[in-house]
Amino acid sequence: MASATGIPQHPPVDSDNDGQQGDLEPLLGHPGDASQRENAPILKNLVIGTGVLAEAGGILLVASVWASVFLNGPLILFSVHPLAQSLGLLVLIQSILVLQPTHTGSQKQVGQKIHAGLNFLGIVTFAVGVISIEVNKFKNNGVHFHSVHGYLGVIASFWLLAQYLVGFTMFATPKLYGGEAKAKSIWKYHRSSGYVLLLFLAATVISATQTDYNLNVLGLKLWATIVISVLLVIGVFPRIRKQKLGF
Repeated sequence: MASATGIPQHPPVDSDNDGQQGDLEPLLGHPGDASQRENAPILKNLVIGTGVLAEAGGILLVASVWASVFLNGPLILFSVHPLAQSLGLLVLIQSILVLQPTHTGSQKQVGQKIHAGLNFLGIVTFAVGVISIEVNKFKNNGVHFHSVHGYLGVIASFWLLAQYLVGFTMFATPKLYGGEAKAKSIWKYHRSSGYVLLLFLAATVISATQTDYNLNVLGLKLWATIVISVLLVIGVFPRIRKQKLGF
């Protein structure tokens, strides 16, 4: 059941074995390297282990994009697109980092609610960026799908929406999947899809450096976005719990 805020009040029980060694072991490293300690503030999850590298990558992305937009004006409707998309990706990174280290039942319930709320905020932010670029194109009779970035952006938008809808309905209405047991049995696929989506979003950001708008106005460097993407990957992926992916 969902609350008035749209965040589910009673998420289905996770299939992981809380507290067992396999659940505490990240993809790389040792058990405890990326595990939330008892009574530790959940915000600390954002920088546990390699999480600090992902945070650095996300912050660098927002800082570089926003600086390029405001320092290389003029500010136009199109400017909203890079501002919103970079911020949206930073928000989604937070939603991943805050949930990864949880392993007890109570930690997971809090983490899942924050994860759902941040994902909703991220989707809304991305939507603002998409709407801004579409309105700008229609107003100026702009050409659609004339770059790799454009195609990747459309795929990423629909993938993000599908990812959010599946995750939310598994929380709020597990009956759609045949009950809580079946809903939680496919949860590992939702997680795996999310991690692949993060890689796809990084590729979309990298491709943005080759668009006419960036080459002629913003001036974001290809090498810089690659470095940022590497930081995101080495910050997030080593903290993946193998058991949560069904390994």
